[in-house]
Amino acid sequence: MDTIAARFQLNWPGFQLDVDLNLPGRGVTALFGHSGSGKTTLLRCIAGLEHAPRGFLSFKGEIWQDATTWVPTYRRPLGYVFQEASLFPHLTVLGNLRYGLKRIAAAERRSLEQAVELLGIGHLLARKPERLSGGERQRVGIARALAVNPRILLMDEPLAALDLKRKQEILPYLERLHDLLEIPVLYVSHAPDEVARLADHLVVMDGGLVQASGALMETLARLDVPIRLGEDAGVVLDATVAERDAQWQLARVDFAGGSLWSRDRGLALGQHVRVRVLARDVSLATKHQENTSILNLLSGKVDAIADDEHPGLALVRVQIGEAVLLARVTKRSAAALGIALGQQIWVQVKSVALME
Repeated sequence: MDTIAARFQLNWPGFQLDVDLNLPGRGVTALFGHSGSGKTTLLRCIAGLEHAPRGFLSFKGEIWQDATTWVPTYRRPLGYVFQEASLFPHLTVLGNLRYGLKRIAAAERRSLEQAVELLGIGHLLARKPERLSGGERQRVGIARALAVNPRILLMDEPLAALDLKRKQEILPYLERLHDLLEIPVLYVSHAPDEVARLADHLVVMDGGLVQASGALMETLARLDVPIRLGEDAGVVLDATVAERDAQWQLARVDFAGGSLWSRDRGLALGQHVRVRVLARDVSLATKHQENTSILNLLSGKVDAIADDEHPGLALVRVQIGEAVLLARVTKRSAAALGIALGQQIWVQVKSVALME
């Protein structure tokens, strides 16, 4: 069994947690939701920092908690990254990295050099924490969690305490973790850009309950429980930079179903990117439009229609090759166009967001 099975119930004054999840044993699983939704409490239950009396936790077939078993936190092979790095101020970066190694056997230790290289902190080893920026401290905190050779990495909003500049500084390192680590990562966040960039699997929480759980791209495309990753419904596509138009400062990205043009951000040809397309930026037409300012015109087939939050609006899901897009239209427009399941339709995408 290469999965993580977690069932927890907590009943506190003003808050209840009730989850039953099977999570993948590899890749990044994002626990997403508003503050107070139960994300961090769930993470702490998995770490053993909160004890749900009737809980159950199985990690790849190993029971960490059930009616008769309780594996304490220090015996769970995990690394934990908090919102604040919480480094020991009297130790250098190297001293902080070595500190956690005392509790594990030498044969099980991940080489410090590997963690240092992965997080790009080799030039910081002799510094004390007071001489580090917020982003540097957090990179050290992540390296410290990796140095103990964990079998799972838990990250509790690791970028929440950073300003936008520091967040942009550290995101490429988190993407390296995504690409290179073979262990599962549980990543708590309420930031849509982080989730869209990093996650493979998405768990959406609200009020201590799981609203939806599944592969990121499939979950975002669901219409039975429309997920708003931030301000609006939308999808995330895997794509590759295929062309750069130097004259007009545009880049073309190809995905499994077509191509989209976006502003050129200097990305290399062949580079893998994720593309986020919001429903509000997608319109529909029954015929190919010739005279339009919209560059992205795609042919697809309507495969689902659902009511939106406002009674005058609808969400339409369109299959385009192996991918799907969501469009928000007024019900009046949908009726005028005769939009129906199975209908061939033209999709017009006004704007896309590229995430490296």
